[in-house]
Amino acid sequence: MLRKFYLGTLLHVGLGLTFLLLFCEYLVYYVVLTQCEWPTLDPRKEDPALRGEATDRPVRAMFIADTHLLGSREGHWFDKLRREWQMYRAFQTMMTLQQPDVVFVLGDVFDEGKWCGSAEFEYYTKRFHSLFHVPKDTRLYVVAGNHDMGFHYAITPYRNQRFINGMKSPNVRRLSLRDNHFVLINSMALEGDGCFLCRPTEIAVNKIASKLSPLILACQDFFVIDYSLNRLYVYRIAEDLKCARKIGNDCRNASTISRYSRPILLQHYPMYRESDEICNELDQAPNELKAIKFRERWECLSKEASEQLLDILNPRLIVAGHTHHGCRRIHRDDVLEFTIPSFSWRNKNNPSLLMGTFTPSNYSVSKCYMPVESTVIAIYSCSLLCILIYLIIKLRPRRHAYSRVKMP
Repeated sequence: MLRKFYLGTLLHVGLGLTFLLLFCEYLVYYVVLTQCEWPTLDPRKEDPALRGEATDRPVRAMFIADTHLLGSREGHWFDKLRREWQMYRAFQTMMTLQQPDVVFVLGDVFDEGKWCGSAEFEYYTKRFHSLFHVPKDTRLYVVAGNHDMGFHYAITPYRNQRFINGMKSPNVRRLSLRDNHFVLINSMALEGDGCFLCRPTEIAVNKIASKLSPLILACQDFFVIDYSLNRLYVYRIAEDLKCARKIGNDCRNASTISRYSRPILLQHYPMYRESDEICNELDQAPNELKAIKFRERWECLSKEASEQLLDILNPRLIVAGHTHHGCRRIHRDDVLEFTIPSFSWRNKNNPSLLMGTFTPSNYSVSKCYMPVESTVIAIYSCSLLCILIYLIIKLRPRRHAYSRVKMP
């Protein structure tokens, strides 16, 4: 009888622990993320100049940033296992529940991409595609971050090209989905500081309006060519968009854009701002960090680069990462910018991602919040305490009764 009692008690405890683990490591993601919905379009916010067909099918896009997959230098094995499991479960749950058309990862994919060797980088890319696997009907695009190849001063042609090849992520890309134009830019290629990378680019862009071949023949350094291509391609994208509006100056060689819409600018660095004091989001920076001044080209783009992007591209929405905290601001009255926090629970207690619904003439975005780590820990702590109390209550009386029988 006593043995059956102990076995029954241990079975109950085992079932309780199993359910606790199942809930906190699997079911909690469904409980939380089923509350997220795709934002609906408000007809009152539609751009009348770009109004299209009533049958326009919206593009549903999901944005995450700063996954910071840990490397061999600074990543403890348990921390690495824990964080990657959390990101994997949250991301795959979103794929199952929400089924986006496209997913954008806005830089700092890797934590040690700027240090690791070629073998580890190859392992990095395999892990990334395993963790962030998307269904065949969903596209995934990546933007480079400073942890992927280094800050501007530390980038080498090898690191730059390695990331481009490994992640299929050119430094500048225009992506058109159902006449919604997404422009993806490597933030580290926007320094404009007169260095050996930037100054030749500025000269080349001023000399060459639309023809690229003289630059390729004249330059010997691969990275200068690559960087110049980036800057020139930004102008080419802007010209293509103008041509779609029938206002471009040279549209003979413009790529085909069947219908104009203001682009969505995606990059790693946020646009220039003095600090996070202007931010007022649930996932904003802690109060002790909000007043710290941003350094241009480190925590944000330079003011000059920000103004140029706004002038050249005239985006309707800007989405960025880098700071690990959420922020929202308005540029020039109608250009909304979102800074989305790190998707890794290592960097943020309450990560979130951005969900957007886009048509050429309208868009709507909303935050989707992940499970809060402190809440999950509290569930673990309270549940384990309850299980311990249960064990004490169930086992203590029986031990005393057994002792009284054995005393004579």
